[in-house]
Formats: sequence, C-alpha cells, structure tokens
Amino acid sequence: MAQVLEFRLPDLGEGLTEAEIVRWLVEVGDVVVVDQPVVEVETAKAMVDVPCPYAGVVTARFGEEGSELPVGSPLITVAVGAPSSDSDAQSEGSGNVLVGYGTSEAPARRRRVRREQQVPVPVNGRSAPAEVVEGPVPVISPLVRRLARENGLDLRELTGSGPEGLILRADVEYALRAAASQGRQAPTPTPTPTPAQAVVPQTPAAAPASTPAQTRVPLKGVRGAVADKLSRSRTEIPDATCWVDADATELMRARAAMNATGGPKISLLALLARICTAALARFPELNSTVDTVAREIVRLDAVHLGFAAQTERGLVVPVVKDAHARDAESLSAEFARLTEAARTGALTPAELTGGTFTLNNYGVFGVDGSTPIINHPEAAMLGVGRIIPKPWVHEGELAVRQVVQLSLTFDHRVCDGGTAGGFLRYVADCVEQPAVLLRTL
Repeated sequence: MAQVLEFRLPDLGEGLTEAEIVRWLVEVGDVVVVDQPVVEVETAKAMVDVPCPYAGVVTARFGEEGSELPVGSPLITVAVGAPSSDSDAQSEGSGNVLVGYGTSEAPARRRRVRREQQVPVPVNGRSAPAEVVEGPVPVISPLVRRLARENGLDLRELTGSGPEGLILRADVEYALRAAASQGRQAPTPTPTPTPAQAVVPQTPAAAPASTPAQTRVPLKGVRGAVADKLSRSRTEIPDATCWVDADATELMRARAAMNATGGPKISLLALLARICTAALARFPELNSTVDTVAREIVRLDAVHLGFAAQTERGLVVPVVKDAHARDAESLSAEFARLTEAARTGALTPAELTGGTFTLNNYGVFGVDGSTPIINHPEAAMLGVGRIIPKPWVHEGELAVRQVVQLSLTFDHRVCDGGTAGGFLRYVADCVEQPAVLLRTL
C-alpha cells in the first residue's frame, strides 16, 4: 500500500525565509524519481530548481505560479511505494533539497497518471457537494484575480495563455494595456442605486480628470532584494565618492600582448580585479565592514570580489571567492563562469553572497562615470567607465590616448579621504603603468 509523504519548501540558505513559485515542473499524477526537480522558485538571491527527495506519484501541489510560500510550508505530496512501471522510481528519499547537491543522474521521463479531482462547485455562495472532474483543472491565482478585480476586468471575457487555458497575470495586464490603448477603461460593474439615491436628485459633479495608464511592478524577488539593499546602504552608510581620469592605453596594450601568446584569453575585468586586490593589500581599510552593534570596524583577511552583472531578471552581484589568491587567468575563467550562470539564472545563493569589495564596470553600458552605491555591508566599490579615445597630454605632448574614468565610493566610517584617495591613485597608476602592479606581486 502506498504511503503519502509531504515535501515542504526547504531552507534555501543565507537566511532566506520565503520563495516565489515561478514554474511547476510536475503536475498531479506525474511519476517522479529521487532528486527530480519539481518546481522552479525565485528567492531574493537566485532562481532555484527544487528537487524532491522522494520517488513516487505526485498526489497534490500547494501554491500557484506567482505566489509566495514561506520556508517550511508544504510544496507537494508524493505517494511512495505506489505501483509503477518505471523501474527507477524508488520509494526511499535522498534527503537532498537543491539541484547540484543530489544525484547526478538525469531525471526519468515523467509518466502521466489519469486521476479524478474532487472540485467543489459553489452554489449560491456556498460549497455544494464535490463534482467529479476528469483531468487537470486550471486554478487562477489569487494575485491574478485581485488584479482583475481592482481594475474592473471580467475574467470570463479573457482567453488564458497558460497551460490548458489558464489565465495568467500577463493575460490580465495585456487586456488592460489593450483597453488603455483604445482610449477606454476596463468595464466596471454598475452599482445598484439605494432608495435614497433614487429619490434625492444628485448634484452634477465635474468630470474627473483622465489619469494615465499605470503598470505596477511588485518589488519582490531579485528586484526587491536589490531595492532593500540599496535603501539600507544609503540609509546606514555615510558614503563619499572620489574619482580620477586615467590613461589606460598601456593597460590595453599589455592585455593585447598577453592574449597574443595563444593561451587562455585574459579579460579586461580580470586585469582590473587583479589591480583591485593588489590595492586592497596596500589599503586593507577598504576591505572591511562595520559592526554597528559592537561599534567596531571589522577588517577582513580574504578578498571576496563581487562584480555587477546585468541580467534579464535584474542586477545581480556574483562573488569571486578568494580573488586575492587568483591570477589573471583564473580570474578570467571565474568571471566567465559566473557571468554565464547569472544570464541563465543558475547562480546559487552562496555565489551571490559573502562579498567584501565590489567592482562595477558600468562602462559596458556606454557611460563615462557614476557614483556607485555601496553594496551593503561592504565598505567600498570601484566603478569603471568606458575606455574611449580622448585628447591627453602624454610625455609633454598632446596625443590621443585611451582614457577611462575611475570612481571610488567608500564608507567614511572605515577611513578618511587620504586612504580612499591613496587607494584610487594606486589603481590609476596601475592602469596607466601596468609595471607598477608587477612590483607588488
């Protein structure tokens, strides 16, 4: 006889307390194997596929796509030990909770089991006895229903684009945009007048001013985490920014010479990172954090270098662990790996936390300068603008050189302007004369 086991949303680490269901990977009636991903969730840190530690038949799912669940709440129930033709569907559990921590075997093909669902049919506002319905029944999420209700949209007039015609939030938003583009609002129910309103004449009121169409984007997931961190940084950290223009011509030549040897390509970001770690060794005050409770500055021995990466899901800051112990080739490889993981949404929470200093190359967006916001609880961030040809006095003569603007935002609690200026000047010297860096290695 089958035993029904409940699988709850596991603790995904790094103090995360909730996650949003992005996409279900299984349906009720599917046969799953041990460590097969069953749901894709988005936390404040990353997109994560959650594997089920049990094998058997999915008997229930909890939570609609787009809804948030707290850690520890039920995700699915699985009937283990149920008859199955899949030889690899075993009843024991693995105890693993995240993809990459379980078995390396690819999940077996899912098999659909037909079942009957007991769906309560409301009658006059009350639940009538359950009606037997064959197959899956799409359920519109409360978020979608509320969005439609607040905008006076009748869901019965929409055609859903989700599985089996399920109406998604995108369908509601599309209908609202279409109504706005046609110069009309979504139909709203006409209230029934009270007897007093029917008898007493109403004074004509001025026509309300038209309001522009609005699109509300929830601050949650990655975007919400970024908003919270930036707000906390500006609220808690007394930051200051200094900047300098530097001639990067020799640095670009050095990189070209390194890449002409036929070995692994060295990225510009890796060279800038190598310069940063050397500068932090000379000015360790900037590789620190502030313990506000103990009122202490905590200087950190290791440099875990974060770098800003723009993705379709928003800005993320992957962290290169022990960057101070890596050479340019190793840094290039790690930057490439983490950047690809960021683009595909495969970064783990551990790869997005623990940074001690951040390098922000906003020059890739075609801008020259910026005043970066410190990535709390770090103490500083180096910003790098685009490298472009500019007139420059070189060896006493006017010449066209490759010029870059460097900016350093720092926590004024951990150091004064002299230290920050010394750090930035050393970075600029290494950019202008890469040989300076060689003397410190």
